[in-house]
Amino acid sequence: QLVESGGGVVQAGGSLRLSCAASGHPFSSSGMGWFRRYPGKEREFVAAITWNGGDIFYDASVEGRFTIFRDNAKNTVYLQMNSLKPEDTAVYLCAGSGRPPTRNRNDYIYWGQGTQVTVSS
Repeated sequence: QLVESGGGVVQAGGSLRLSCAASGHPFSSSGMGWFRRYPGKEREFVAAITWNGGDIFYDASVEGRFTIFRDNAKNTVYLQMNSLKPEDTAVYLCAGSGRPPTRNRNDYIYWGQGTQVTVSS
């Protein structure tokens, strides 16, 4: 099970930190990713991190503004979002993979329900 938290409403230029707490699956050996979903659209890749944090990659739209990191002792992965823009408004979901993470949503096995992020202009 994956449970996201930390979403909310923020003004453009502001920051939010999302958390995703994992239980019931081998989190410490799982690649983890963050995706976002716009209304009526499919989930889009945002960021991913390998089990030990040794490899991290981002979608170009968030590179330099968002940071993904994890704490395996707490079974939690985070997404620090800075310099937020109105176009970042979406539902953010975390996902777990049984193998090295990719940009492809179909490679992920576990999904959270999502947390809403709204950025006002």
